[in-house]
Amino acid sequence: MPRSDEATAFYEAVYTAVQEIPYGKVTSYGHIAHLIGKRKQVGQALKHLPADPANTFHHGNVPWQRVIAASGIIPKRDNSSGTARHAQTLRGEGVVVTTTGGELHVDLSGEHGWFPNVLPSKAKGGGGDWVSEETMFPVLF
Repeated sequence: MPRSDEATAFYEAVYTAVQEIPYGKVTSYGHIAHLIGKRKQVGQALKHLPADPANTFHHGNVPWQRVIAASGIIPKRDNSSGTARHAQTLRGEGVVVTTTGGELHVDLSGEHGWFPNVLPSKAKGGGGDWVSEETMFPVLF
């Protein structure tokens, strides 16, 4: 089913924002929504991220694994192996993933959390400069 122009623009905004998450950092679905100014289904956009590298945005250039629930829980997939692969991919980036209450979890308040006030590409006039540590904030969406 083809997407509407509005849905396509939303998906592209999500994918572009997720591309800015640094290696070894993790953020929440809600924070991506906050950064792009659209309170919609960020998780749905990432669920429909194409795998085929022939697409502009795909698994190879959008680090989907760096977006998890605001609670730090890695979301369950249709099968448990998907959740385990998600955790394994994050661990491969040096992110500490623990098991808490039977759930795979990342401490978003620690060194791996990424919560800038604005997207790095929009900071300092959109020149692509990274947001400094001083402009980070610990509010989890």
